Amino acid sequence: MNRTAAILSIAAAFSAGCAVTQFVLPAFAVENIAAQVIHVPELTGDALGPASPTGFRSKTFMTADGATISVQDGNVPKHMHPNTNEIQYILEGSGTIWLGDKEVAVKAGDLVIIPKGTAHAGTKPDGRPFKSIAIKTPPQAPDDTKMLN
Repeated sequence: MNRTAAILSIAAAFSAGCAVTQFVLPAFAVENIAAQVIHVPELTGDALGPASPTGFRSKTFMTADGATISVQDGNVPKHMHPNTNEIQYILEGSGTIWLGDKEVAVKAGDLVIIPKGTAHAGTKPDGRPFKSIAIKTPPQAPDDTKMLN
């Protein structure tokens, strides 16, 4: 009798979990995806949003439940994202960036992988500030930037 009750309880819990998933997941999913072509070289100045005090600009073009994609222009102070991985493809600019505990040279065409919790910054451009495509996964929460010295 106890074995039958246990099997029925597990089956009922599994069924309830499957049923609840149909209602809960759509509430967490955030999607802002549109078919589009983004002419990135034409994105300059205010087309990338207002400048921060350091001159950094960023505009998000796609948000989904698993990632965001934005175009960033300018240099940012050293910081990290405790809960967000970041992948940056450098479109323009060259120089050095902070990655972890060292400065590394980057140039247009480089792909930078920044695991969550890793210090990073675009600090020393050779001429033009860095312009990059940034992919963040999971999407970065508004409070997921910790500034570092």
